[in-house]
Amino acid sequence: MLYLADLAPGAAERLLRRYGLTLVPIADGAPIPGSYWGEPEAGIIGGSVYARADTPVHSLLHETCHLIVAPTQRRTLIHTDASESQAEEDAACYLQILLAAELPGVGSARLMADMDAWGYSFRLGSARAWFERDAEDARAWLAGRELLPLAREACCG
Repeated sequence: MLYLADLAPGAAERLLRRYGLTLVPIADGAPIPGSYWGEPEAGIIGGSVYARADTPVHSLLHETCHLIVAPTQRRTLIHTDASESQAEEDAACYLQILLAAELPGVGSARLMADMDAWGYSFRLGSARAWFERDAEDARAWLAGRELLPLAREACCG
């Protein structure tokens, strides 16, 4: 499992800033505000993502993606639970896999393995199988909102 502490300094902050979000570092052992699953999982409040050094990267990306996919007017109201639908949840999962390719030392393949190890549940049995063979709806949802990065093909080799 990769953790925030494993990322290159500033990598997560730069990624979040691209989407108008802020990473709020939380001290070791301190409660994480807005954490849906509890520590050490990331938390979200408004346009901020809260994480500790021991927060898994998959969790940081997943909560970040919930804020990215939320309409701007709703983002400011989000506290802890962001998803309004299964389609939005799937879009967040898909986007987190894509964005993992943009974090040095992470990559989509590693992130999908961590998602499986954590216990994400997909009909086809793994994050990779879902992403490659069962995520058409998530791709279409993201594309319809112009949230689908252009380099999708480069993400998962």
